[in-house]
Amino acid sequence: MLRISVIGTGYLGATHAAGMAELGFEVLGVDNDPAKAAALAAGRVPFHEPELPELLAGHVHSGRLRFGTSLVEAARFADIHFLCVGTPPGRNGAADLSQLYSALEGLVPHLTRNCLIVGKSTVPVGTAEALTARIAELAPQGISVDLAWNPEFLREGHAVFDTLHPNRLVFGVTTPDAEWALRQVYSTPIADGSPVVVTNLPTAELIKVSANAFLATKISFINAMAELCELTGADVTLLADALGHDDRIGRKFLGAGLGYGGGCLPKDIRALIARAGELGAGEAVEFLRDVDTVNQRRRERVVRDTLNLVRATGNARPRVGILGAAFKPLSDDVRDSPALDVAKRLHSAGVEVSVYDPAATNPARAVAPQLIYTATAAAALHEADVVLHLTEWSEFRDLDPVFLRTVARGGVIIDARNTLDPEPWLAAGWDFRAFGRLVERRTTPSLAFPLPDSVPVQPNPASEPARALVTPSPLTRLRSRVRRTA
Repeated sequence: MLRISVIGTGYLGATHAAGMAELGFEVLGVDNDPAKAAALAAGRVPFHEPELPELLAGHVHSGRLRFGTSLVEAARFADIHFLCVGTPPGRNGAADLSQLYSALEGLVPHLTRNCLIVGKSTVPVGTAEALTARIAELAPQGISVDLAWNPEFLREGHAVFDTLHPNRLVFGVTTPDAEWALRQVYSTPIADGSPVVVTNLPTAELIKVSANAFLATKISFINAMAELCELTGADVTLLADALGHDDRIGRKFLGAGLGYGGGCLPKDIRALIARAGELGAGEAVEFLRDVDTVNQRRRERVVRDTLNLVRATGNARPRVGILGAAFKPLSDDVRDSPALDVAKRLHSAGVEVSVYDPAATNPARAVAPQLIYTATAAAALHEADVVLHLTEWSEFRDLDPVFLRTVARGGVIIDARNTLDPEPWLAAGWDFRAFGRLVERRTTPSLAFPLPDSVPVQPNPASEPARALVTPSPLTRLRSRVRRTA
């Protein structure tokens, strides 16, 4: 049985290590943060990810999964080494690859047998080629080391499922042995139907950043359409529904609102722009700058509208209650979180800001201690002049607008995620606002595209005026003929 090391045990690495143990392998996770390694070794996951704590703790307690800080131990232990270290943005948005090189320099000189090193980190195209040269310089004499690239496509909040049941597997390889080894590692998901794309190293590197750039473009496109909808009286949610019925487009990532954030999409499109510029192809991806601009404009719009509303109240100490701090639900990740960015900007403008998030309070407090954090949604909305819905946690859809109207000082809510049902909020007396979405009270149930069975006829003023006159419509007459001939 192959033995695996996972180098870097942050969000990606810890999930991958637990997933590899679930697939039946002996796994050693290595991190240069002793506190993190100790927590994981005790079976504790230091971030929020559904299902991962149970999975990781189970395999730690069984002995199949271990964690430590020694790359020398990893070099002696494993046949396959997965690189899962961070590649944060550096100067001008380019990816900082120092953690990758540091991991290789701590690992490769201590290798005792032929092995495969597999990159999972998101990197600029051309990185693997440079790493291959560095590995050749560092490898002990007589030791053969292959390098492959196997990008991750995890969705935060669904990472365990995505690890065990990937919707595709990409193997960037240079030798048949590397492909064989990766097929052994992923034999269970492959047998369950996960498709495999075998390609070269540059293509594998580009696949991940291309996927994220495309998703970011899709989000910014629908947000641009939301701006047009507001100017024309159209409804962006119905527009997105209609687009989604086209299987060439699909409905996913067409949720207009506050825009994207997190540790992947913003970083990856900026790194792609930087790398394209280095390669002399900057004009080819120039549109991605507009994608980023549209995304930032959504945050500015929420801040501007909120400040206009609170200033109109005339309160000396305006207060805003915010629902959500994480960049997305089912996560405590606040890296480049649109919600937290809006909250910080409002605070900088002199507004008292209180925030509630079901999972991200501690990470948010660590980066934005100037905000007020509460244990419940009602506490965050207490005495608020304006309420902002900024992260689309499902529990926010189940809030009681009637009760919350007695808690908040003002009665304005901005649904910056377009996921709340306006009707109960409007019925409770809230001024409900959304971007690009028609918001109005429903008075009677309605059908989509109703066809009338009759049409009203204006009464003749010369005749008796006391009754409504109705004449059959062409549709009614057609139905009558069909019934008679049936």
